[in-house]
Amino acid sequence: MNWFDADGYWLSRLLFKEGLAAIYLAAFLVAANQFRPLIGADGMLPVPRFVGTTRWQRSPSIFHLHYSDRFFAVVAWSGAGLSGLALLGVMDRLPLPLSMLGWLLLWALYLSIVNVGQLWYGFGWESLLLEVGLLAVFVGNWESAPSVLVLLLMRWLLFRLEFGAGLIKLRGDKCWRDLTCLDYHHETQPMPGPLSWYFHHLPRPLHKVEVAGNHFTQLIVPFFLFAPQPVAGGAAAIMIVTQLWLVASGNFSWLNWLAIVLGLSVLPDSFWKVVLPISPPSDLTVAPLWFTIVVATVTVAVLALSYRPARNMFSSHQMMNASFDPWHLVNTYGAFGHVTRTRYEIVVEGTADEHPSPDSDWRAYEFKGKPGDLRRRPRQFAPYHLRLDWLMWFAAISPAYATAWFGGFVGRLLENDRATLKLLHHNPFPNAPPRFIRARMFRYEFTSRAERRESGAWWTRTFIADFMPAVSKRQVG
Repeated sequence: MNWFDADGYWLSRLLFKEGLAAIYLAAFLVAANQFRPLIGADGMLPVPRFVGTTRWQRSPSIFHLHYSDRFFAVVAWSGAGLSGLALLGVMDRLPLPLSMLGWLLLWALYLSIVNVGQLWYGFGWESLLLEVGLLAVFVGNWESAPSVLVLLLMRWLLFRLEFGAGLIKLRGDKCWRDLTCLDYHHETQPMPGPLSWYFHHLPRPLHKVEVAGNHFTQLIVPFFLFAPQPVAGGAAAIMIVTQLWLVASGNFSWLNWLAIVLGLSVLPDSFWKVVLPISPPSDLTVAPLWFTIVVATVTVAVLALSYRPARNMFSSHQMMNASFDPWHLVNTYGAFGHVTRTRYEIVVEGTADEHPSPDSDWRAYEFKGKPGDLRRRPRQFAPYHLRLDWLMWFAAISPAYATAWFGGFVGRLLENDRATLKLLHHNPFPNAPPRFIRARMFRYEFTSRAERRESGAWWTRTFIADFMPAVSKRQVG
């Protein structure tokens, strides 16, 4: 074993890669299941139109060479298949060069999807998955000791993820400073989960404790990631527990899970041996010279590329989520610098009437994740990501978020487009498309405990205004 090899992190590396493979699998399944109505050739924001107006240098992607819906499906399902092999441990059983190639291919396939995904892929956890995925290429395979340099780069990434999120909160909404943000957040977050109603109704003093604990975890604990063990492992354990709390309280795609798998890489094997009946191989191979040189080069490159993200963290104009290069190599992260106080929801309705009126039979479309039916309990979807539901949340905050795609969405509902309807929980017009579609804005609030007992509903709502007047297929065509 040379000084580039980390002693005592084989199990940690194994769990990190298993967790990352599971997240990759979820991401590729999301792409395969949702791309046609969103970015397909006839989608709301078609890839062919995008690559026709965007240079490859700005968005490196295999789809600049060729695009068809069939080819995209092949790419997405190939990524899912490779992720499955990685999850089963097959990829890391390969010789080191082939193992690295497999993980590099996963990264390249997902990069190709993200870089043509446009608004639907404009979330910080896309860049985070790519950054983590690239580091996984260089951490070693089953037979080799983990690379100490890459393990340190993972800690640096986890530090930036947590500390950047902490700073954006302190600089942003004053409710983070007076410890009141969680009086609102569980109710107004993009996609509440099955326990969010209960989190919202926790006593307000406990909400203050939650916020204070979040500040401690994001602003103090990250510095201990670089301390000797067991201090570094203890810091990671605190982060993992905090992230699991966030997983329980809402749906944030794979953001929390990526933080967790990064945290797993910090916990030493001495911790895992207590809880897992797995022992590292006794004959780990020494990293070959070529691998050591590659890892050292990657480390230098990451440190050099870290200048802008690090400068951004300490800037008074800190950006919340940003990539500084089209390859998403080293990025800056943050979440919920501002917390909305009021939850608005767009309810999309259709009618079969030829001449719609206030007395028409308007039937609502139900989405899979976002609130609609007042009696329907919020579901748990994360790490699976419902892209349309998330953009609907943004559209309710500001119609500008919907300018590019909402008309196309409505047009597809007026045609009973099969691919679009698969994104929804319920189609109220299964036999024939509606003649008119309208969208109305409501304020949604969690019911009180008394209201919940009396009505069985999870939400109450109040009509605010029309978001879009009734339109027919001819009007949106």
